[in-house]
Amino acid sequence: MVASPSSMAGSPHLAASGSNLAALKASARRDPKGAIREVAKQFEALFMQELMKSMRASTMSSGLLDNQASEMATGMLDQQYASQMTGLPGGLADAIARQLEGRSGAAAALPEGWRQLPAGSRWQPVQAQPSGDRSVNATAAAAPSTSTSSTASTAPTGSGGSSGPGLGAASRFIDQHRASAQAVAAESGIPAEFMLAQAAHETGWGRRDIRAADGSPSNNLFGIKAGPGWKGPVVVTTTTEVVNGQAQKVQAAFRAYATPQESFRDYARLISTSPRYAGVMQVTNDAQAFARGLQRAGYATDPDYAVKLGRVIQTTRRLVDQADASAASARVGVPGATA
Repeated sequence: MVASPSSMAGSPHLAASGSNLAALKASARRDPKGAIREVAKQFEALFMQELMKSMRASTMSSGLLDNQASEMATGMLDQQYASQMTGLPGGLADAIARQLEGRSGAAAALPEGWRQLPAGSRWQPVQAQPSGDRSVNATAAAAPSTSTSSTASTAPTGSGGSSGPGLGAASRFIDQHRASAQAVAAESGIPAEFMLAQAAHETGWGRRDIRAADGSPSNNLFGIKAGPGWKGPVVVTTTTEVVNGQAQKVQAAFRAYATPQESFRDYARLISTSPRYAGVMQVTNDAQAFARGLQRAGYATDPDYAVKLGRVIQTTRRLVDQADASAASARVGVPGATA
């Protein structure tokens, strides 16, 4: 039975007519986020219509009552059914909206947008680079970097990319290293979120850390190479170096640490004491300026390194905010606890 007009009040109207399309365009100018949701519903409705059309076509019919009028009525009925099934929680429209928010005009302000999403968001963290391509030649000497970051830190996608980590993996990485980052931040003045983000970017959220030939961890979260002045242990592994503008795989020695916190402390010492990074320490209140400063100082030769790192910093802030909000909510429900 066809739904009554009152029950269809909340159903989306396909933007097939000029007036509906114009209304959708006007809505996009007024409220881009709201328009994305409406466009997602339109796509879902079209998909459901095509699905029902395919189901009708695969159903055997006697043909006795089939005519142009009955086919038109069936098509209109299917359109109503498709409208009724569109926009339900957890449906296709939700997935499409997440994709559009990552690719459309809303993505231009994606970092800020992430901070405005609800705590229950299912967005995936940005993809970080694999360990085989270290982005830094950050030795104590002020020689320019010769290595490159080969994997872009893209905006979040529904699948997280072919090798992107899930939200849980990123949250676990932050939980594991947040205390170390906060302790070193108090000593150095470098924001903990900045260090966590750069460690995440260099290690693929902890999935591709630098390891020795026997598989033992180096605890080198920042890809810092072992220069002539380094007297500690080293790990030799494959990295990507830029030679005459061409990326080449080479063997390189990286510093090794007893604990991850030592890696944070060594990174902070390098950034805060080396004249090479003096400009970086002046912009620790600005994530994008901090990332650009690292790139200008030669931390990496990837021309997009600052953009990628800036996005990872915003993702890290988002996850940290979520963790803090969850912890505060948990404390509210505990007798005698204070928020």
